[in-house]
Amino acid sequence: MTPVKTPEPVRAKPDAISVAAVEPAREAAIGEAGAAQVGDYLGHLVEGERLVTHYFASAHPGYRGWRWAVTVTRASRAKTVTVNEVVMLPGEEAIVGPDWVPWSERVQPGDLRPGDLFPTLPEDPRLEPGFTDTGAPDEVLAVVEELGLGRERVLSPEGREDAAERWYAGDFGPASAIAQAVPYKCFACGYWIRLNDSLGQAFGACTNEMAPGDGRIVSYDYGCGAHSDAVIEAPDHPSTEHAFDTTGYDELAMPSGELQAESDEVQAESDEVQAESDEVQAEVQDEVQAEVQEADAVQVEVEAAAEPPSDDEVDEVDEQVFDQAAIDAEASDNY
Repeated sequence: MTPVKTPEPVRAKPDAISVAAVEPAREAAIGEAGAAQVGDYLGHLVEGERLVTHYFASAHPGYRGWRWAVTVTRASRAKTVTVNEVVMLPGEEAIVGPDWVPWSERVQPGDLRPGDLFPTLPEDPRLEPGFTDTGAPDEVLAVVEELGLGRERVLSPEGREDAAERWYAGDFGPASAIAQAVPYKCFACGYWIRLNDSLGQAFGACTNEMAPGDGRIVSYDYGCGAHSDAVIEAPDHPSTEHAFDTTGYDELAMPSGELQAESDEVQAESDEVQAESDEVQAEVQDEVQAEVQEADAVQVEVEAAAEPPSDDEVDEVDEQVFDQAAIDAEASDNY
């Protein structure tokens, strides 16, 4: 059942018979919704001559705050009323849905997501025909398309004006907070590129990645702190001195007696270290000398063993070899 709004009351003389027809109206509501769904009587509303609407509370748990409206009427000089309609209407505390809005009005800027299609209206006032079909050959049409002149529809003067007003009043127009806070304007900025279209008289594109309008259309009198002329000369800061001086030394004045005693102690320690060094050096020299003598003796023995024998020694060895051969022969004969 579609709910409808309660009509505004009209100035008409109340019809006594229609106003008194509470029970016939209740019976009509019960016949429509059932006895369990119709609650207490809430009053009536005179909507015209011999036309009265009676209201009953809805007892349905899901329709709290709603009410049954039964409209009765009476023909001229008739003694009884006739039920005109029975509907359920929302009251002041009823929960109702928002008013229906066409999809073309529901979709707002920024609602379009990847994969969505937003069809263009056939009679969009922002567009107009882009060219007239003259039957030109394909070669000419290819050149026309390459030059960007072959679009079926282009922006109309109304569309240009609408875009210009929207851009100029937006976040990148002269009225934005950031544009009001700086003296620099985009028309004098080196990062600003003017549009080639007629909209270029007032708009351009920002190319400074540090600017809030980078890659966006900004008006010529918009401005920000990333202007190309915003140059600040930084002063030369003097180098700070070291907290601790590690390049010099301090002279400490000490009593002569303590200084002499400390000097004697240092000299004694130095003499002791020198004596230990001399002793170690003497031990090392003795060990080296002993190793050298031992090496010389070994060298003499090796040379003596390698020297060839004299002639007398050779004859003596031959006689010994001959005597041994004779002994061996005699032994062989006896055997």
